[in-house]
Amino acid sequence: MGKLTVRALRAVLAVVLAGTVGVQVLMVWALATDPEDGSLPLTPLRVATMLGMGAAQVAVVCVWRLVTMVRRGTVFSHAAFRYVDGVIGSIVAAALVWFAVTAINAPGQREDPGVTVIMAGVGVAILGVALIVLVLRMLLAQAVARDVEASRMRAELDEVI
Repeated sequence: MGKLTVRALRAVLAVVLAGTVGVQVLMVWALATDPEDGSLPLTPLRVATMLGMGAAQVAVVCVWRLVTMVRRGTVFSHAAFRYVDGVIGSIVAAALVWFAVTAINAPGQREDPGVTVIMAGVGVAILGVALIVLVLRMLLAQAVARDVEASRMRAELDEVI
């Protein structure tokens, strides 16, 4: 992975992390100062927003750590699984938060239930992303196993020579 790619990805991750922290701060401020007007259940939506931002932050930190491991050449190790699992967990958590938002929003969509169906479809798509990352985790597991086997074979060959 090139230095430019790593720097660009880290810049994007830093912006996302700063943005999510900013949104969380605004939601806390809104919870403390802005009363609900009754049209929407604002408090649960604000709490869901903060939880969703927290899930995004976990994913950003895990991806940052994985990029560091790639840069050092240590990504094909068992230590990488913890971060990949963190990404999968944060995506699943984000999907659950999205389903909660869908449920909170559903009563207001009685005349147009299509919005709720679309929102539920988005939640399923988010879970699909988690499944894709799970498949990538399985590929990482295969790569780690092959790397361990190659190291073992190299050690055996060194003993023979």
